[in-house]
Amino acid sequence: QVQLMESGGGLVQAGGSLRLSCVASGYNASAYSMNWFRQAPGKEREFVASLSAIGDMTAYSDSVKGRFTVSRDSAKNTHYLQMNSLKIEDTAVYYCNRNIFWGQGTQVTVSS
Repeated sequence: QVQLMESGGGLVQAGGSLRLSCVASGYNASAYSMNWFRQAPGKEREFVASLSAIGDMTAYSDSVKGRFTVSRDSAKNTHYLQMNSLKIEDTAVYYCNRNIFWGQGTQVTVSS
């Protein structure tokens, strides 16, 4: 049974950092690309970042490029989204995703 579980969200001041984790079960997460999305209240869900299985290629939306970094710990079957220099506009529920599978989401709130 494929499951994804995010953690690491919370309340942080603008300029601060958070690291989100996405633990996968039921499959080898290193064999597939992993995506990160976010959705703010009243907004459409938007793509944030991704990490490919082949070649470990990364992709970032323009709004987070240079501030966010994706990575993977294969031994832990876990993907990470490191978020630095957080802005108020980053406030959203963050989701990890692979194909049709989604985590439950973790809330990130940035205050100033």
